[in-house]
Amino acid sequence: QVQLVESGGGLVQPGGSLRLSCAASGSNFRISTMGWYRQAPGKQRELVATIPSGNNTNYADSVKGRFTISRENAKNTVYLQMNSLKPEDTAVYYCNGLISSGSIGTRNYWGQGTQVTVSS
Repeated sequence: QVQLVESGGGLVQPGGSLRLSCAASGSNFRISTMGWYRQAPGKQRELVATIPSGNNTNYADSVKGRFTISRENAKNTVYLQMNSLKPEDTAVYYCNGLISSGSIGTRNYWGQGTQVTVSS
């Protein structure tokens, strides 16, 4: 069974920075696209950024120029560097991975989520 575990959330002032990490663990798996999504209170979950195995990144318009997604394949880890944070970035951030694993095949996996709060 593959698991995704996020870390790095917290409380930050407007204009500040945070770095989220998400590590995949398990056995006999291969990761293709990884990404970050977020869900604010009362809103639907939305895409923040994705990074395929070929490293062509994709960002929501609302975070372009402020957030950077990257991955470290040797560690099965994806990162989200968030700069110039705004109150509207407040949400629970979820890691997502499209992962192939043994007899299970290919499916989407989600992390448990990490809270990011931007407030003065």
